[in-house]
Amino acid sequence: MEDTPQKFSHIKGWGVDADQENEPTYPMKRYTGADHNRLSWQRPTQQPTHKMEILHSNERPNLTAVFGTSTPPSGLSGVIRRLAFKHSENSYAHWLPLILADRVNVVEGVLNDLIHGHIPNIFAEKGYKAAWKYNRKGEIIKLAVGTAVTAAVVAILIGKKKK
Repeated sequence: MEDTPQKFSHIKGWGVDADQENEPTYPMKRYTGADHNRLSWQRPTQQPTHKMEILHSNERPNLTAVFGTSTPPSGLSGVIRRLAFKHSENSYAHWLPLILADRVNVVEGVLNDLIHGHIPNIFAEKGYKAAWKYNRKGEIIKLAVGTAVTAAVVAILIGKKKK
């Protein structure tokens, strides 16, 4: 870790917060002095990869010490995630596909449940019972808006067919 500042000094802005005299959060932050002890921080033991595909930022040369392995990338959502990780973390081309991949993964999960003979209880899994109990007005508004939008779309589609 001693050579870390020299190793990354070519990156513009690297170590901008290392100068204790130029603390950008002053006076909002209560400075204790312990914040700058991170230079002697010991990296945790690397989590084993177990030969599974792990997506990580293209801005990092190696894996983080700890990472999630509960759902390795698979299916269409995995393809979308792999495409997202080809882009920098500071671009929409990284984050928007990840959001889309989460939505696609939900659909894949429901389809997987149906294929295996399990009918998902979407009402319970989405928390509608709690929402009805604690936010009834909000649920009624959402239901009314959803109904209005659906009716409008159906009306437009029927109107186009008649023409």
